[in-house]
Amino acid sequence: MITYILRRLLQSVLTLFVISIILFGLISLVPGGMMTAYAENPDMTPEDIARLEARYGFNDPAPLRYVKWLGNTLRGDWGNSYVSKRPALQEIGERLPNTMLLMGVMLAVTLLIAVPLGILSAIRQYTWFDHVTTTLAFAGQSLPVFWFGLLLIIVFHVTLRKPDGTPLLPGSGMYTLGAEFSLIDRIEHLILPVTMLALVSAAGYMRYMRSSMLDVIHEDYVRTARAKGLRERGVIFKHAMRNALIPLVTLIGLDLPSLFGGALFTETIFAWPGIGRLYFTAALKTDYPVIMAVLVIYSGLIILSSLLVDILYAALDPRIRLS
Repeated sequence: MITYILRRLLQSVLTLFVISIILFGLISLVPGGMMTAYAENPDMTPEDIARLEARYGFNDPAPLRYVKWLGNTLRGDWGNSYVSKRPALQEIGERLPNTMLLMGVMLAVTLLIAVPLGILSAIRQYTWFDHVTTTLAFAGQSLPVFWFGLLLIIVFHVTLRKPDGTPLLPGSGMYTLGAEFSLIDRIEHLILPVTMLALVSAAGYMRYMRSSMLDVIHEDYVRTARAKGLRERGVIFKHAMRNALIPLVTLIGLDLPSLFGGALFTETIFAWPGIGRLYFTAALKTDYPVIMAVLVIYSGLIILSSLLVDILYAALDPRIRLS
């Protein structure tokens, strides 16, 4: 087992190294160079741009710049943002709690919707309930996320109003500017972005749970449990559901890095001050220290989650360790 873990750790480090090379190379190939976002700024003269390019080493060959970046990163220096002049990790650290709040609530709401509906859809296969939920799941997966978010804003922020004439729900931000801290205010600001993410995500999870449940309820041990005279509720929840949740837990584990990465469209549309919005702003301004920091950390978390899932599988199934 130790040999297997060490081999997977080595593979993960090499994978992250290759990913960093690819990401750095793609960013270096930005049309017009790294100072493209500032070329049309009337306050920036060609001499200013040339001076900045020399200062940040943009005139050096890409391999040399990568080696410098890698050396600084290994020492804990991820560079400073070109926009705010602050350390990239500090920019990420300030927005990480906001993203984890949004994505954590979204994941909880998603599971509360998807798991019960998936189970009911499976045990009521081919009934009207199954057809309706399956159709809605297909529609949810096909729904453009950005369009759905704008629709929510139009309906619940612009159209619908409270008796005092204010919008029914906030359409942007994570709290009301100038107001004292209020839990109700925070919840109100969470409703629309969480609804946007949860309904779309729940569609995929629900179909996955339904498929897993259908595979389980036809197994011999489930039929044996029924033959012993157990009540149907006990058969479903004590025998079938516990085993049907195993593949879903694996899927959730692989999706956990999204708690860091956030949701680009959602945070941008609802002006949520999280990692996704930070990345979008950095991409517009070619703020590559921030871009590289977000992408490399997110890639590392994806690799780490995959590694943990592989180790868990290896612990449960010795055949994987020997493969």
